[in-house]
Amino acid sequence: MSAQTVNLSASNQPKLSLPLQGLQKRLAHEFANPQLLQLALTHRSFSGDHNERLEFLGDSVLNLAVAGLLFERLAAQPEGDLSRARANLVKQETLHQLAITLGLPTLLRLGEGEAKSGGQKRPSILADALEAVIGAVYLDAGFDSASALVRRLFQDVDITPHMPAIDKDPKTELQEWLQGRKMNLPIYRVVATSGAAHQQTFDVECEIVEHGRAERGIGGSRRAGEQAAAAAMLSFLKTLGT
Repeated sequence: MSAQTVNLSASNQPKLSLPLQGLQKRLAHEFANPQLLQLALTHRSFSGDHNERLEFLGDSVLNLAVAGLLFERLAAQPEGDLSRARANLVKQETLHQLAITLGLPTLLRLGEGEAKSGGQKRPSILADALEAVIGAVYLDAGFDSASALVRRLFQDVDITPHMPAIDKDPKTELQEWLQGRKMNLPIYRVVATSGAAHQQTFDVECEIVEHGRAERGIGGSRRAGEQAAAAAMLSFLKTLGT
């Protein structure tokens, strides 16, 4: 897949600043198209050309790369254990800590209002930025390079069948509920956004095709809106008693 997908050309690209060059070293990936890395660190409050599309892409790449890692490392474990381990590795708190380790807080490009309100420390923004960076590596060099990055990020994590249990977030709980009944995964859609760029709210719909049912939730980020919608869907499903 070419970086031109996001209207960025690798030719005649400006050199990265010293801080971003340092990030490249920590990522162990030198970008052929440096603007992709800059875009990955750009919040919607800073510019209309921001990282949300890269975050969407990086989320899928991350999940696939982690699934492959777990399939190898936990070869004897059933699907349910693999799903729980993946949820542990890709949850917001884990990605937030990895983003801090990489030094992303000081590299984020935030609008003035978001910066003043502490956006560089907000877990959801940092987790999304890390996923956007993974998406940027995927566009820059393909899945193998992005997967290698994901494996480096988790190289110091003790991945075993006995990883500490975590409280399930609503999206994970809903996914496991559906998988346990051989049903399709939910479909999430952003229905509407409102508010200033640094204080936006996201109205998200969660649809379960088999039930012909959609529930909605609102949050301060797309991720938070999805969690709220998943919680609403779980509440509905539990009323069915199935």
